[in-house]
Amino acid sequence: MSWLSNVRNKIASITKKESPDNLWHKCKKCEAMVFLKEFEENMQVCPKCEHHDRIGPMIRFEQIMDENSWKIIPFTLVKEDPLRFKDQKKYTDRLKAARAKTEEQDALITATGTIDNIPCVVGVQDFAFMGGSMGLAVGQAFVDGANRALEEQCPYIIFTAAGGARMQEGILSLMQMPKTTVAISMLREAGLPFIVVLTDPTTGGVTASYAMLGDVQISEPGALIGFAGQRVIENTIREKLPEGFQTAEYLLEHGMIDMVVHRKELRNQLAQVMSYLMAWKTAA
Repeated sequence: MSWLSNVRNKIASITKKESPDNLWHKCKKCEAMVFLKEFEENMQVCPKCEHHDRIGPMIRFEQIMDENSWKIIPFTLVKEDPLRFKDQKKYTDRLKAARAKTEEQDALITATGTIDNIPCVVGVQDFAFMGGSMGLAVGQAFVDGANRALEEQCPYIIFTAAGGARMQEGILSLMQMPKTTVAISMLREAGLPFIVVLTDPTTGGVTASYAMLGDVQISEPGALIGFAGQRVIENTIREKLPEGFQTAEYLLEHGMIDMVVHRKELRNQLAQVMSYLMAWKTAA
């Protein structure tokens, strides 16, 4: 091998190891190329346009909860594939693929811990797991989180991100709507706060149940929040929808949510809200 060929091979090797895929992040909104390290240090928010990218449960726990304070609540096993559903793939195969991709058991992960030294239970839906869809496992994880909050007499915080109910579980997925609503009622009866943080996107049966039942409704900027899609609504009412319809900012303007909070400020805001809502317990 000549000296020139040897140099070319070394350059090609370096280029492959330090490719743009490893060093850069392309913003899904403004398409700006940002150093991946800078993007991660900015809490997965684009420094150019402030677009809040979707993040998974583990990153969310690390960002929101006190360091080394949080512990995952074990999953309660539920019946998988109760309808033996199959479309282009078997439902069981889709579950295996989602678990391999996310390294999570299902679309909702709950944990106990503290935020600014305030005990709480936090649940995070992962849109990367089958679109964050709500099925038996998600409903059970939600109830397990509510039960733990009741046991520990602390607030329950849910970060929503979902395309709605899980079609592969049919009516059983829709039954999770009243199931989670009952769990929220138990929290209310105990005087414990239920706080919802809506993230992009929150739609379908999740919006129609626990996502809109919080004592305080918070959203990240620019999040898509709604029940049906815009085209479905426009075809139904035969009218053009307003610009920005179903965005967090539109819902805030029309009184559907309480506040829109930047991800950098979310931890402090949650701590403040919890301290207000739990003041009765401190006073007692």
